[in-house]
Amino acid sequence: MPWKNWSSERLGVMFAIVAALGFSFKAILVKLAYAVPQAVPVDAVTLLSLRMLLSLPVFGWVAVRAGRTAPPLTRRDWLALAVLGMLGYYGASILDFIGLQYISAGLERLILFTYPTLTLLIGVLFMGRAIKRREVGALLLSYAGIGLAFVHDVEFGGDVRAVMIGGLFVFASSLTYSLYLSGSASMIQRLGAARFTGLVMIVSTLSTQIHFFVARPLADYVQPLPIYAYGAAMALFSTVLPVFMLSAAIRRIGPSTTVLIGTLGPVLTIFFSWWLLGEAISLAQMAGTGLVLAGVWLVSSSGRRAK
Repeated sequence: MPWKNWSSERLGVMFAIVAALGFSFKAILVKLAYAVPQAVPVDAVTLLSLRMLLSLPVFGWVAVRAGRTAPPLTRRDWLALAVLGMLGYYGASILDFIGLQYISAGLERLILFTYPTLTLLIGVLFMGRAIKRREVGALLLSYAGIGLAFVHDVEFGGDVRAVMIGGLFVFASSLTYSLYLSGSASMIQRLGAARFTGLVMIVSTLSTQIHFFVARPLADYVQPLPIYAYGAAMALFSTVLPVFMLSAAIRRIGPSTTVLIGTLGPVLTIFFSWWLLGEAISLAQMAGTGLVLAGVWLVSSSGRRAK
């Protein structure tokens, strides 16, 4: 096994690439599941419920193992976990899954990649953080890129209303995830990354199941075999694996470098959506992708310089 002799930094880069690949492939799997032929296509709530249920055993095991020797959680800890769990992998995910019913996988990934700039704005508006000229440039580049990607989806999809609805849902997902990131740093320091991730995923899974039982009949769990296969693939390759790969990468090469490597994600999503879904690629989409990634690079490199 050649990676046994790799340096910690080289391993971190590999982990970050694997995480970017896993996260970028989620939109492809969701689109493939929506396209499975049946009388009533699978809906966002049922698909997310299957994904979370299938990933729950791993995160439950991690939470129990990490908490064996840790101090008990306080009422305040449980409250914070409840809020963050509902924001992060439940709230952000359900909004994203709904948005993917309307827009292309490529546009979805680009809109989701506004989360570094949204996290920056949250810090400026609510946490007293000063904004730099470099970061203003990052915001302008990112949202100009999103505008070009919208032009691409309208040009090839033809339904302006659908693109707007889907884009708003995915942008709300990115905003929700940014709020989750902004509130999770102190909890990670307090509980440790493994314990926090395991517990917050349990809360997210419970939230998802409550939503399912309120909104859908139990019979909706009866799906064609390909739906279960796509749900299992999402659980393993686009949830469990990238979550732990991302944590391992951050531990070895730091968050800024990890985010920069993660900019591979939109490019990979656009490639896979063209290859596997037959989605068109245009000059406007590629230009928009370049602008969004440039904006993310500016934000990430600014954070690294500040550190």
